[in-house]
Amino acid sequence: MIVLLLIPPLRKMAYKIDFVDKPRPDNERKIHREPIPLTAGIAIFAGFVITYFVFIRDNMSETLAIMAGGLLVLMIGLVDDWYKTHGKELSALPKLIVQLLAAVLVYKSGIVFHGFTNPFTGEEILLWSWAQFLLTITWIFGVTTVINFSDGMDGLAGSLSTISALTLFIVALAKNQPESAMMAIILVGVGLGYLRYNKPPAKVFMGDAGASFIGFMLAVIALNGAFKQATVLSLFIPILALGVPIFDNLFVVVKRFLNGKPIYQADTSQAHYRLLASGLNPKQVLMFLCLINVCFGLTSIIILMLKV
Repeated sequence: MIVLLLIPPLRKMAYKIDFVDKPRPDNERKIHREPIPLTAGIAIFAGFVITYFVFIRDNMSETLAIMAGGLLVLMIGLVDDWYKTHGKELSALPKLIVQLLAAVLVYKSGIVFHGFTNPFTGEEILLWSWAQFLLTITWIFGVTTVINFSDGMDGLAGSLSTISALTLFIVALAKNQPESAMMAIILVGVGLGYLRYNKPPAKVFMGDAGASFIGFMLAVIALNGAFKQATVLSLFIPILALGVPIFDNLFVVVKRFLNGKPIYQADTSQAHYRLLASGLNPKQVLMFLCLINVCFGLTSIIILMLKV
C-alpha cells in the first residue's frame, strides 16, 4: 500500500525535475517510446523500510546494518540514475566501492555465510574466516548486480524479484526462520505494488536505485535464511531461487570477458534482448522468463523437501 500510494506523487515530481529515462534512437536497449520517471526506487525503499520497522524489532545491530547498507545502495543508484537522465555515465568505481561497503556492513553485523552441514554426519563444517568474508561479500555484491542487470524491460526485474522473494519466503517458513520470512514477504508486497505501475506498458521505472536495493535485500534474505544450516546440495536452494537473474548474467559476464569488453558495459546480451531479437514480443518474453524463474523456484523447494 505504501508503494502504491507513493509512486503517483513521485512520478509527478520526476517530470518536474526532469528525472526521467528518455528514449534514445541511438541506443537499442531503450525500447520505450516516451520519457518514463525513475523515482519508483524511492517508493520501494520507503515501503520496505517502514513495513520492516513496524513488524520486525529483533536484533538492532543487524537491523541498522541492513538499513544502512540498503540506503547506501539506493543513494549511489539514484546518483547513477541522475547522471543517466542527463546523458552522462557514472564511473563504475564509485558504485563498486559503495556496494562493497554496504556488503561489509552486513558482514560486520553477523549476517555471514559460515559454512554448511555434512549431509552424512550432520556435522557443521565452518569455513575459514577469510573464506566466510569473501563468500559473503561476493554473494551480496553479485546478487545486487545481477538484479540490476536484469532491469531491461517493462515488468521484468520486478516480476523476477517478486517470484524469487516468494520462493525465499516459502523456504524460510519451512526452515522456521520468521525474520527471514517476514523480510521476504515484505519484498513480495513491495514488488507487487511496483508492478502495478511497471507492468507493460510501464508508467514508472525503479532505475538502478530500486533494482540494486531489491537485489541487496534478496541477498541478505538468503544469507539470513536459506544459507543457514545448509547442506552441500541445499546450498543450491537460494541460487535456484534467483535462477534467471543469476544464470543469465553469469552467461553475460563470461561472454563480455571472452569478447574483451568491460563487465559493466551495458549491451544487448541479456536473455530478454536475445528473446526480443528472436521475434517474441515484450509480453511473451516477460511471461517466458517468469515461467522459467518459477520452475527454478519450484526446483529449489523440491530440494528443500528432500532434506538432502
